[in-house]
Amino acid sequence: MAKSKANQLRIAVIGGSGRMGQEILSLAATDPSLEIVATVSRRADLPAPNVVRKMSGLPKGKIDVVIDFSLPEVLDEVCTWCKTNRTALVSGVTGLSAAQKKKISSLGQIIPVLWAPNMSVGVAVLAEMLAGFKSLQGFEFQIEETHHKHKKDKPSGTALFLQDKLEAAVGPTPEPLAIRGGGVFGIHKIWAMGEEETITLEHSALNRRVFARGALRAARWIRGRPAGVYTMADVIRS
Repeated sequence: MAKSKANQLRIAVIGGSGRMGQEILSLAATDPSLEIVATVSRRADLPAPNVVRKMSGLPKGKIDVVIDFSLPEVLDEVCTWCKTNRTALVSGVTGLSAAQKKKISSLGQIIPVLWAPNMSVGVAVLAEMLAGFKSLQGFEFQIEETHHKHKKDKPSGTALFLQDKLEAAVGPTPEPLAIRGGGVFGIHKIWAMGEEETITLEHSALNRRVFARGALRAARWIRGRPAGVYTMADVIRS
């Protein structure tokens, strides 16, 4: 492993063999301001720096930020390691239970944590735009989302996140419509439907790299922050 440069951000990637883990590793490898110190993966033969099978194999005192795109069942182990080692966490894991979300909130009292169901900067901006819908009277609202056929959670974490933002502005709305098929990376559309006019907001991800780029931006942003639970909205506002 090459010697770190003074200002390099030292990262550990959890879930390195997954689609998002691969994108993060690939993108980080092209950026001299980043160093992938270690990768946690079920694949011991993964072509990545310092691959370990479990969190316990991560080097202590050499990691600035942990980026986790693994699975909900790994969350406890990730949170425990970050808490013990006082290491910032950026997590894009979706499908979390209410108890797991509470665990993230508790962790944020000790270390800086950024959790987002979607790391795209565009989705963060879209979510902020929904506050403007509170001015609409007599409208019906509906969220529609489309993902590839391998997407497990339905509705997606992003759709539920957008619904929370929408309901904060306009009150209760129907459950998001979830479509699965093909290789679609992610399309999220919010309808505001009145008797005489319709407003549609839509975000389309053209590749997975947009999420990896957002995660790395979040990792840069969170280094050195005080303890707390942050979102991509905090990142884009800075």
